[in-house]
This record gives sequence, structure tokens and C-alpha cells, in this order.
Amino acid sequence: MPITQNALRVLVLVPALLFIVTGVRWLIAPAGVAPMLGLTLEEGIGLSSQIGDLAGFFLTLGACMLIALISGRRLWYYPAIMLLAFAAVGRVLAWLLHDAALALQLIAPEVIIALLLLVAARYLPEAD
Repeated sequence: MPITQNALRVLVLVPALLFIVTGVRWLIAPAGVAPMLGLTLEEGIGLSSQIGDLAGFFLTLGACMLIALISGRRLWYYPAIMLLAFAAVGRVLAWLLHDAALALQLIAPEVIIALLLLVAARYLPEAD
């Protein structure tokens, strides 16, 4: 099944690169990326937190996915799965407990990509 494995690698590679680009955008042009998440930029410490935390989230997410692909070590998929799953759960809890909007347009990709990474962790071969 090399074609299936290659397709799965591409399906992991595309969001990994998009996450890295998003993280870099948070570092160099946050005003352009904030609206994608329904955010307006804060000021002062709030802006520092937004840029630092969100750049860190997206860069770690993408880096873990790339490290898993490049190294062939399945273990690297799990931090990315956890980040995505906790983000999705956090969004649902924000809706249930804090009167936030239910952000299905953000939750759905998080869940789908987390599931994709679970499949990759299961079916892509482990490096020797």
C-alpha cells in the first residue's frame, strides 16, 4: 500500500505546513491572522499573550507533525493530537459554560485533523 501511505503523508503534510505558516504569521503579521480565529488584537500584555501563545500553539502543532513525518516516529503525532483535541474541547466548554459562540467552523477541522493524525499514527510505518 505505498500509494495509500504516500497519500496519508500528504494529508498530514498539508495541514502541518499550514499550521507553521499560521504560527509564523502570528509572529510577523498578527493583524492579518487574528480575524481567521474570530479575534481582535489586544494591547500591551494581552497582545504579548496572544502573539506568544498562538504562535507557540501553531508552531508546536506543525513542528510535531513534521517531525513525525520526517523521523517516522509515531510518538510525535500525539502532542499534536492532544493540542487539537484540547482546543476543540475547550471551545465546546466555552460555549457550554461561558456563553461563547459555538465555533463549529473551528472545531470541525480540529477534530478532523486530530482523527487524521490518529490514523497516521496507526497506519504509517514506524522507523527502525
